[in-house]
Amino acid sequence: MSDLPRKAVTRTAKLAALPLGFAGRATWGLGKRIGGKSAELVGRELQQRTAEQLFKVLGELKGGAMKFGQAMSVFESALPEEVAGPYRAALTKLQEAAPPMPTRTVHTVLAERLGEDWQDLFLEFQDKPAAAASIGQVHRAVWHDGRQVAVKVQYPGAGEALLSDLNQLSRFARLLGPLIPGMDIKPLIAELRDRVSEELDYGLEAQAQQEHAEEFADDPDVLVPAVVHQREQVLVTEWIDGIPLSEVITDGTPEERDRAGQLLARFLFSGPSRTGLLHADPHPGNFRLVPADSSGSSADRSGWRLGVLDFGTVDRLPDGLPSTIGESLRMTLDGEAEAVYELLCEEGFVRESIELDPDAVLDYLLPIIEPAQVDEFTFSRGWMRSQAARVADPRSPAHQLGKQLNLPPAYLLIHRVTLSTIGVLCQLGATVRLRQELEEWLPGFLPDAEPELDEEDSAAGA
Repeated sequence: MSDLPRKAVTRTAKLAALPLGFAGRATWGLGKRIGGKSAELVGRELQQRTAEQLFKVLGELKGGAMKFGQAMSVFESALPEEVAGPYRAALTKLQEAAPPMPTRTVHTVLAERLGEDWQDLFLEFQDKPAAAASIGQVHRAVWHDGRQVAVKVQYPGAGEALLSDLNQLSRFARLLGPLIPGMDIKPLIAELRDRVSEELDYGLEAQAQQEHAEEFADDPDVLVPAVVHQREQVLVTEWIDGIPLSEVITDGTPEERDRAGQLLARFLFSGPSRTGLLHADPHPGNFRLVPADSSGSSADRSGWRLGVLDFGTVDRLPDGLPSTIGESLRMTLDGEAEAVYELLCEEGFVRESIELDPDAVLDYLLPIIEPAQVDEFTFSRGWMRSQAARVADPRSPAHQLGKQLNLPPAYLLIHRVTLSTIGVLCQLGATVRLRQELEEWLPGFLPDAEPELDEEDSAAGA
């Protein structure tokens, strides 16, 4: 493949061809049925061809189109099984790979950003990329001090491509919406567009990654590679080996799935508390199962750590996750309908112009937070689909109530990250002690302990 397509007219034409392609395949399907094939068989073939074209175009364009595809891919577990089957392979491919940038382009960027003698910084540099993502690709190399490193190089014109793609995709939101029942595609695209400038800034990414690397430096459960060097459009970090989470999803053992799920939940809730930052791009391509080293391994830890990559998108939460989340979750579990409703109104989840039945709100929330009601919960695609169907069905009370709730801007990214992480847990089919992580890391989930009275106070009270 040549350079990242930058001309808006070229990229627009590729995206605009998608709905035409859908229509063409529908006609093809009708012809097959007239020719004698069963509707079920034709439907499966049609979905397969649609998936192949959709994700081929998204992957080739990279930029915002691929970023959107990756964001959608974690919601695959919400799709009805008859639809999810044909899409699953294409979605998984999109999480891990994209056509590479030409070697000459990579060398040009490195010379411009690191200097003409950039090769002197490395003992080895592999021209073939180890991974490719939405705005850049990663090359494996050996730094001049002997460290194995990952060199992330941003595609030239990535910023223009991101904005162009997301503007175009917003026009097709209604067409793309049926892929994920119960999900409003437009806000997702709008939020991705708002994050473009941050994700293009490798300086911000380096800062966020290094803060995590330092905080988790001696952690037995989470491994974040340290930043080695950074310049505009180039980021060099330590290399980590491991099993991509996408491979654990497709081929992992039950033990690997459970361990990955537990660590993913732990990182989601502990990260903001420990660093003041929320890793906000939780698709499987950004995680690895890494064998624990001698200092971190033990029998009860199953010998695996979670390797975390790509800190281009983070939510800055200096006080950690809002305590409102933990408080409302705890009160919902305790059945305190009035208190939950009052808190949601205070935080703007219920608009002032709307009045809802507190008990109905509680009934709406309880199935969603089922994983926090028990000590151990097995996430599954079936559970995720049941939740999506409940909210998506226009005839259900949950759908009617959900339409009246509001999501305040401050919670948008937290909400998407949480939903995305749950989507990955369902893809893993992991059994997770979620309540344990909430109790340890989520502010407000446990009631404040009442101060103990010393003997003098106790005697005075008597």
